[in-house]
Amino acid sequence: MKVTIGLRDGVYSAYVAKKDLEEPIVEMERPELWGGWVKLSNGWRLDLPEMAAETRLPITVNARRTIGDAA
Repeated sequence: MKVTIGLRDGVYSAYVAKKDLEEPIVEMERPELWGGWVKLSNGWRLDLPEMAAETRLPITVNARRTIGDAA
């Protein structure tokens, strides 16, 4: 799914246009964000693609929602 990752006031967020959903990222597998999973405040876990740590935000990427997260 297409997800826009942004950074505002030191907090990462994810916006899913198809669901009209914007949630803060509350947990990350990797401190550099990319190439691991992130957990949103609503319980969703998304797998993000590998990208350079200094990638400029906001950016829209293809992410995969992980099975077993909150519905």
